Amino acid sequence: MPGNSQRRGAGRRGRSNTAGSGGRIRRSLEGRGPTPKAEDRVYHKAYKAKQEALRRQANRPRKTTRTAVGADWVVGRNPVLEALEVGLPVKQAYVADGAERDDRLRDILKFAAEHSLPLLQVTRAELDRVTGGLVHQGVALQLPAFEYTDVEDVFDAAFEVPSQGLVVALDGVTDPRNLGAIIRSAAAFGAQGVVIPARRSASMTAAAWKTSAGAAARIPVAKVTNLNQTLRKASDAGFTVVGLAGEGETPLSALPGGEGPVLLVVGSEGEGLARLVREHCDALVAIPIASTVESLNASVAASIALYEITQQRT
Repeated sequence: MPGNSQRRGAGRRGRSNTAGSGGRIRRSLEGRGPTPKAEDRVYHKAYKAKQEALRRQANRPRKTTRTAVGADWVVGRNPVLEALEVGLPVKQAYVADGAERDDRLRDILKFAAEHSLPLLQVTRAELDRVTGGLVHQGVALQLPAFEYTDVEDVFDAAFEVPSQGLVVALDGVTDPRNLGAIIRSAAAFGAQGVVIPARRSASMTAAAWKTSAGAAARIPVAKVTNLNQTLRKASDAGFTVVGLAGEGETPLSALPGGEGPVLLVVGSEGEGLARLVREHCDALVAIPIASTVESLNASVAASIALYEITQQRT
């Protein structure tokens, strides 16, 4: 009968004699799920590439709905009035619709009218947006970007009056109010300019403008990439480079360089002058102070030194 024959090939057509696994392999894979993607396998290069992309994305600056507000804004009624009175340059003045009138706001409106300063009326929500949510009290000033002078122009101006040539350079002065005060003193004592480094230094922000009491509009300020190279160039050009240092061996009264242009270098109150800056100075001078006081504020020290230079030349 069919199926009972012992002849080779008498079995059911198409049936293989190869032994199966009996479901062993299938059962061993149960519960393991699908094969993970390459980027999810910790040992695969695709995984490392994905993690690196995630790291870069995490470090990327996040977008914000607020407008970024830099240092060229003055907000608040007292700061705005003071900024106007000291002569800060104004790019745009804003006042919020319906802002409550008080003496300060009346003074601001009066100043604007007397000096033909246009005030742009905006909604409070719009003023919130353009100032980045700062507490503006209904008024704000936007200052124009400060235009720094080329340091070569500052040096040239000093050489035009060689017996009176005077430039101030700052090293590590990071407080914008100190910067503004030094600019004010430099202008008061006839300096031809102020030099600041691009790094580790305050810039011409609204606070510096305000503290300078408008002097920043009358005296050039140069920003340099490398202060040490600038000092070396100044020395090669004929400047006497003098650094203020508490441990200086030369007293301020014996300040050298009275016959030619002087470049006075002022360091920060805490750190003083950097080592390389000291090495590029022709002399380190000290201001004699009582032993009970460790140091002077940078702007105060600069004012004293500038006064002494002026007195010696007079």
